[in-house]
Amino acid sequence: MTRISVLSGILFLSTYSLAQLSASPELAVSVPVANMYSRASEDSDVVSQAIYGSDVKVLEEASGWAKVRTPDDYTGWMRLDVTLRGANGAPYATSARTVQVNSLLANLYRETDVTAHRPVLSVPFETRLEVEKEGAGDDAGWLEVRLVDGQKAWIQDGDVNTNTRPLTIEESIALGKRFLGVTYLWGGRSSLGYDCSGFTQMLVRSRGINMPREADLQAAWSSVIAVDRKHLRVGDLLFFGSARDHITHTGMFIGHGEFIHDTTHGHPGVQISRLRDQPWTRLLVASRRVK
Repeated sequence: MTRISVLSGILFLSTYSLAQLSASPELAVSVPVANMYSRASEDSDVVSQAIYGSDVKVLEEASGWAKVRTPDDYTGWMRLDVTLRGANGAPYATSARTVQVNSLLANLYRETDVTAHRPVLSVPFETRLEVEKEGAGDDAGWLEVRLVDGQKAWIQDGDVNTNTRPLTIEESIALGKRFLGVTYLWGGRSSLGYDCSGFTQMLVRSRGINMPREADLQAAWSSVIAVDRKHLRVGDLLFFGSARDHITHTGMFIGHGEFIHDTTHGHPGVQISRLRDQPWTRLLVASRRVK
């Protein structure tokens, strides 16, 4: 199993007592990408991830671990030392002005100078950050943000979106193409590495729609309708497997007989494939359109 390693110097650690958890069942992820496991052990499989600043709800506790639920209603076990409690018990990046990282990876610095020191933190696409103030004068083009641990840092405004309106289908496909070549990562849900359903989920989320995490759940989701292969439209979701009740892969139709997906076939990563090619034409078992 491939694992994301976080560079030294960008990992914030915290320690929790059971009393703290009982008082504050909502925690914020304090590392760029936090793995979620099927059990309270790093020897178990990664089932999903949560990115920096994501608020997660604690469902159960074990020694140094918590079973959490993420905003997409997915559950898994997470190490407690990759989380922090929000200031005054409030969720992070919900009450103040926020921006969202639009770059595939964005660096935050202690000052408005990329040469003076190494980044304080490097965060992936979609990370939400609380804005303290806009830079002026020599600091123009920068935003000062408050981090999960309460520290302050600076990010260039070209790395973030201040208007996070839902994208159109065409815009979401253009977004997807920005990730071409980004590696495949089992359980991945960030621009440091997606798996197939995490990538498709992100594209649908960019349209303002929160879709289930796993491919089989996406195909059975109440907010999609079945579509015949002959009537596919741009933006439709494609599901692959050995049978309709055994879906193992997903992608998004982008027109002209092509679809974009994150796969290990051929080479691991986000790529564009032709639906008529093998093995895809044989493995396509369902097509869905978001209502």
